[in-house]
Amino acid sequence: MKNFKILPYTLLLGLFLLAGSCTEEFAEINTDPNNPVTISPALLLPNAIQVSVDRYWGHSTRFERLNIDAAMCWIQHLARNIYINAEGDTYEIPITVSTGTWDNLYNSSLVNLEQVIELAGEGGEFENRNYEGIALVMKAFTFSYLTDAFGPIPYSEALKGAAEESINSPKYDSMEEVYAGVLADLKLANEKLSINGPVVNGDIMFDGDILRWKKFANSLRIKLANRQAVKKPAESRAIMQEILASPETYPIFTGNDDYAELKHANVIGSRNKMFDVFSTRSDWNISTTLVDKLLELDDDRISVYALPLGDGSYKGLPNGLTDAAASTISASTIGQKFLDPEAPSILMTYSELMFILAEAALDGDIAADHMEYFEEGVRGSFAQHGLEMPADYIGKLGSVDKETIMTQKWIALFGQGIEAWTEYRRTGLPQMPTPDPNSIFVNEGVLPTRIEYPPSEYSLNMDNLQGGIQMLGGEDNMRSELWWAE
Repeated sequence: MKNFKILPYTLLLGLFLLAGSCTEEFAEINTDPNNPVTISPALLLPNAIQVSVDRYWGHSTRFERLNIDAAMCWIQHLARNIYINAEGDTYEIPITVSTGTWDNLYNSSLVNLEQVIELAGEGGEFENRNYEGIALVMKAFTFSYLTDAFGPIPYSEALKGAAEESINSPKYDSMEEVYAGVLADLKLANEKLSINGPVVNGDIMFDGDILRWKKFANSLRIKLANRQAVKKPAESRAIMQEILASPETYPIFTGNDDYAELKHANVIGSRNKMFDVFSTRSDWNISTTLVDKLLELDDDRISVYALPLGDGSYKGLPNGLTDAAASTISASTIGQKFLDPEAPSILMTYSELMFILAEAALDGDIAADHMEYFEEGVRGSFAQHGLEMPADYIGKLGSVDKETIMTQKWIALFGQGIEAWTEYRRTGLPQMPTPDPNSIFVNEGVLPTRIEYPPSEYSLNMDNLQGGIQMLGGEDNMRSELWWAE
């Protein structure tokens, strides 16, 4: 009887096992390897980095180029010689600049970076602290870029459209709250990033060099702390002092070999986007403001930033001229370095960090000699372009005050128009010359302080948008000052 009783259970068990096996095989057979349910961080990271970089440095989509069409003209690195009143030089920009910046950074960059953090975080499907750290750095960079361009933005409730408790109409957070969040993320990123940790793939920025990511995280943290220093002095000083006091724990840029840049290949889709724009159009010249300053200082960087005229001289174009007036002036165009399809897109340089520390030292936020950082910043900028700073260059600048530091920083930031624009909006430096008598500016003649929110927010997130505008402390126009303005 025992054998008789055991037999059915054995057969039943076998049937269950067979059924389970068939189910597993069925699932395997019907899983499309070309359409995976979950995408790995290695596939999400490259596009997320690329979009953030392109929207900061430059990209090919006309009427959406905040850096090339707007910021580089507003900060008088470039000037337009045609379409002047339609694409930035007179302080007027199409709303597509706002829409393109907002939509691409949120929908193509940040949403993917957030997914990388979820997948690579503790307990995630692809747990890997280095993916998590890299995504935190790029997320902090991208959110800081957005808030510096617009002001209050969706932050704490953003990127939750696919969450278990989805939020499709996120609230706006103040710039102070956004800064607190990104500064915390950068500190966490430095803790997560492990030089001897797991390997990462898809890192198109530093090719898996985790030390460079740590240096970028800490250098960016110093920059953002310095930017908010007037509003939150004690906290900002503590952040900068913490980093500088422990270089082994908090490494920062130490030279031009390790600053944050994205290198390119001469392949369509991968080329330096400034090459795509400037090599096919001749709408831009170098601004008179920049040319005159470089000639005044006998500064060799002019040979990198600008192409000489036929007689070997350099001449700039005043900003804000009408198309008719600009067409009568022969002026220098952008230098050959920026016409190289393999030239890098730059997010933050060694020289920029040195100027930040020079300012912090001058302001008493760190205990250091501001002149040492200042001279290293100027020297680093020359070296970045393969030039040697003349031995008498610093001496020709006279007494080094905050305007001297910010003027040299403005010169060094050529190409990073958004960064130079942000620093001008923050400090009001360098002082810009009186406009050309033939120039015509809109926006009540005010150099834009921000860009307007995109129309989609008015139609899809109106109630929360009104809260953001209220936190802005002004109207949704290009004249309301941002939180960190001094």
